Amino acid sequence: MSNPVLLRNVEHKDLKIMPGRGTRFGDGEMMSPTFPAEFRNVLAHYPIVFRETGNAQRYEPVALFGFQGGENLFATADAWDALYVPMAVARQPFLMGLSGDSLLVHVDLDHPKVSTTIGEPLFLEFGGQSDFLEDINSTLLALHQGLQSNAGFVAALLEYELIEPFTLDIELNDGSHNQLAGFSTINEEKLAALDGAALERLHQPGHLMAAYLIVASLTKLRELIERKNQVAAVHG
Repeated sequence: MSNPVLLRNVEHKDLKIMPGRGTRFGDGEMMSPTFPAEFRNVLAHYPIVFRETGNAQRYEPVALFGFQGGENLFATADAWDALYVPMAVARQPFLMGLSGDSLLVHVDLDHPKVSTTIGEPLFLEFGGQSDFLEDINSTLLALHQGLQSNAGFVAALLEYELIEPFTLDIELNDGSHNQLAGFSTINEEKLAALDGAALERLHQPGHLMAAYLIVASLTKLRELIERKNQVAAVHG
């Protein structure tokens, strides 16, 4: 269970954030939301796919870390095995909350990285924010703005029917069969068949490049399968 509250310098003057990564620090999820401005960094390590949102936007892009709920093939108990950690993960245990038109920082007091004894302080001894919290504020703002940009990106792809569901059947080295289902990706044939006017409309706001980055990221599925093989070999 999470316990997000508005971050206040008086109430939370003693809060600290443990800097570690890994499953014992809350990094056990199989995916995290991402956005076009982050795609270049994300595809260095992770496949990017779409999941259904259940709201008017219909889809959102996510970075994939595993093949089933609670599986992060990049995380051990005490480490994250990739140079780049997506912003939606890196910002934990913080989140943005809306109060009227204002964006305010909240903190999940029940998150395993929160402490009052060890870690990075959030506030200075005599008031004011620490450099660590300033960096978190910047990350949260970039994440908020990036996730907001997904609506226009997804709408443009849907206009040209470029999002299609896909299923990935996986046979591991030990002979076991797995399946990744319930996600969508870019329809490459329709993307390649777009006429000049459509390409220009997608190119101007950066949607065309973002679509091709998603296509390119799918090569990382092979690496994700190999990580699954390594885990299966250890526990086999």
